[in-house]
Amino acid sequence: MGLYGEILSHILEWDCMARFFLILEWNSVVADFSPLKIALQWIEGVKGALDKMDVPLIQVDAHNVVPVWETSDKQEYAARTIRRKIHDRLKEFGTEFPPLVPHPAKEAAERIDWQALYDWLEVDESIGPVKWATPGTAAGLRVLEEFLTKRMKKYEKRNDPNEEALSNLSPWFHYGQVAPQRAILEVSLSRKANPKAADSFIEEALVRRELSDNFCFYNPRYDSIEGAADWARKTLNDHKNDVREYLYSFEEFEGSRTHDDLWNAAQIQLVREGKMHGFLRMYWAKKILEWTTSPEEALAFAIKLNDKYELDGRDPNGFVGCMWSICGIHDQGWTERPIFGKIRYMNYAGCKRKFDVVKFVNKYGAKAYPYNKGGTRKVAAGGSTSAAASTSRKRASTPAKSTAAKKAKK
Repeated sequence: MGLYGEILSHILEWDCMARFFLILEWNSVVADFSPLKIALQWIEGVKGALDKMDVPLIQVDAHNVVPVWETSDKQEYAARTIRRKIHDRLKEFGTEFPPLVPHPAKEAAERIDWQALYDWLEVDESIGPVKWATPGTAAGLRVLEEFLTKRMKKYEKRNDPNEEALSNLSPWFHYGQVAPQRAILEVSLSRKANPKAADSFIEEALVRRELSDNFCFYNPRYDSIEGAADWARKTLNDHKNDVREYLYSFEEFEGSRTHDDLWNAAQIQLVREGKMHGFLRMYWAKKILEWTTSPEEALAFAIKLNDKYELDGRDPNGFVGCMWSICGIHDQGWTERPIFGKIRYMNYAGCKRKFDVVKFVNKYGAKAYPYNKGGTRKVAAGGSTSAAASTSRKRASTPAKSTAAKKAKK
């Protein structure tokens, strides 16, 4: 494998990587952008090594339409505070891509031993590939085309998990195989036929998505309760010791074994397909807040499950989605209630009013599991359960009849 193989085992040793660049006689290095901490650490490591050799590092934000540092120089409060700033720069940045120019290199690229690369990677192989998504730009562009011709006309029904209305493009966006800018340009061309759908898609793919990057870039505590607004931290802390009717372990959540068949169906969808419907992601995370010992535990569980199973996990949108649901990021205070405080609340009955819960539950064969109460659970000071409560958090062993099915018969 030559030089390529030589650096595989030292890929995060920056001096070694810099020497590799020097051997190839590169006079500059270009890197993509991510606002997440680990990616920023990589960039700083490479930059430090290259500085020693006087080789410039150029970073390009291809992750957003408008580069995050061009949109704003601070953390924005909500979509309403960033929307105008993004749209005002679209004439400059939201343009068609320039044509690709063939590289002048005449030498054939060295063949890569992909098996050696796979063997080097450290990944959780217990999570298998999904069936519905094919990686690569060509496959991603086919998904975009299917959205434009089949699903976009139903996009106003996107909050119904039973409707085939979503773009489903987030995995290709996440891995850089299809640019959000490409999707936005194509949707804009179709706006005449579906103006409301086009505007809604652009709002989510442009404004909301780039708001997530803004939050993660300017708030290094984007994955912590400490990263929430003052009002949210206060209200969560005020209700930290509220009694929880249900408490589940991480393993019970992961195994879709709660008393709520809709929550279980959403978790099954996540594990099976590597993607959870966007509306249910909110319900799913808020119920984790309701059924764990503390906001800190809830956020840790939600992020871990999201990053482990979502094809677009470890993404600014994922962190902000969990922070919005549990910590009220980019939201406002609502009517105060137990556990949630002033964080926006969602419940099973509200979902039933929005879509056919029974249909969705049956699609994934979800069941409601009996909850072994083991006495009242009072959360102790500091957000941890008492010993008695902890020992009574037993995994249910037999499924109960679906909650949705029961209610449908009445």
